[in-house]
Amino acid sequence: MNLRLSESFGDSTADVDASEWVQTLTYVRDDLGYVFFDWLTGVDDQPDGFVVVAHVYNPAARKRLLLRTRVPAADPRLPSAVPVYRGADWHERETYEMFGVVFDGHPNLVPLLLPDGFEGHPLRKDFILAARVAKPWPGAKEPGESGHGSPSRRKTLPPGVPADWGTPDS
Repeated sequence: MNLRLSESFGDSTADVDASEWVQTLTYVRDDLGYVFFDWLTGVDDQPDGFVVVAHVYNPAARKRLLLRTRVPAADPRLPSAVPVYRGADWHERETYEMFGVVFDGHPNLVPLLLPDGFEGHPLRKDFILAARVAKPWPGAKEPGESGHGSPSRRKTLPPGVPADWGTPDS
C-alpha cells in the first residue's frame, strides 16, 4: 500500500492511489482504529480531474484522518467505500450526482437531491448556471454606468458562461 502522509493544523492527511482506495479504507478501519466514518465528497480540480476526500475518526485515540485520491476527468470512477463504511452510501450518491464521480459497486447509485430529469453535475466548475444567462449580470456594466444614454466601453459575460450563450443584453 502506497500511503503518502502529511500533517496540517494537527490533523493527518493520507494521499492514496485510486487503485488502493478500498484497501486503504479497510486498513485504516481494521488496523488503525478509524472506525467512525464522518463524510465523503468530491473536489473539482480541473483540468486534472477530481479529488475524492473521505474523513474518518478514531474515537479511542481521538484522531482524525483525511483520505484523498484522484480520479481522471475523462472517466471519474472509484470503487465504492460502502462495503467498508456503510455510512458512505449517502455521501457517494451525493458526490455522484453533484460531480459525476461513479462509484463502482455502490448498492444503489441513483440521484439523491436534484429533481427528476436534471441534466449535468452542478458542482463541477464547467457547469453553466442558467440563472446567470437569464438575468442580467451586474458585472456587465462598468462602475458608474447607468445603462441609459452613453454607450458602454465593453460588455462581459458572467463567469462560467460561454460566449455562444446569448449576449449580455439578453
